[in-house]
Amino acid sequence: MPWVETHSLSFSARHDSGLGEQAAAVLDDLERFRERLGGLFEATPGEVSVILHPRPALLDLAHPWLPLARMLAAPAARRYYAGWFSAGEIHVLSPPALEKRASGVEGSRDALLLASRHEYAHLVLGDANPDLPPPFTPLSFRRYARRAWLCEGAAAWLAGQARHLRAAVVRRLHEGQAPSFPPGARDAFLLGSTLFALLEEEAGPQAAVELALARESESDRVAVERAFERPAASVERDWREYLAELPR
Repeated sequence: MPWVETHSLSFSARHDSGLGEQAAAVLDDLERFRERLGGLFEATPGEVSVILHPRPALLDLAHPWLPLARMLAAPAARRYYAGWFSAGEIHVLSPPALEKRASGVEGSRDALLLASRHEYAHLVLGDANPDLPPPFTPLSFRRYARRAWLCEGAAAWLAGQARHLRAAVVRRLHEGQAPSFPPGARDAFLLGSTLFALLEEEAGPQAAVELALARESESDRVAVERAFERPAASVERDWREYLAELPR
């Protein structure tokens, strides 16, 4: 099918011609999401291009950093790396491709259908925090990997994916070693989002936003202590208890 464009106030989508209604729905959702983020951040980028890819292979070809980020992630998280971002542009799988990518567990489909929000959240975070991408270079990707828990965790939390990822988090906790604190790149998407969800529950959404704005000059544990206003060891204990309670 030929590619066409659909427009909204702040976004434009490129997609297969047969996906006009679904593309419009994606843009409507992004407009509402942008409006909500405007209450949390000083600025939210506009004039953003959204490219909806019909197949995962085309998405990976468009953004070679994505397969690398997916490879670094735990197996339970890899299916949720369904998009990527660059300055003024986000690439995601089309809604039918996201539906096809979902597993049969509860929440998988809902989390994946929020992929466009996740990638737009990256643009908002990168605009607010100069230490976060975009743009991507070999140096900035190394920085992204070092603080992936903050970059991916904050994006998943902002997008509303955290509440749908319970089954994936439980799977991760049964596979491999216990996670580090804060989570490493392997656990950035799934477990990073739980840390932001815990902070929102404890201190409100603005505190979670402030954590997302932590600069690279501040160590991870110091950033966590500042956001939670208590020692990192205390936060880690509560976070691990939070994770242990998820299966229940």
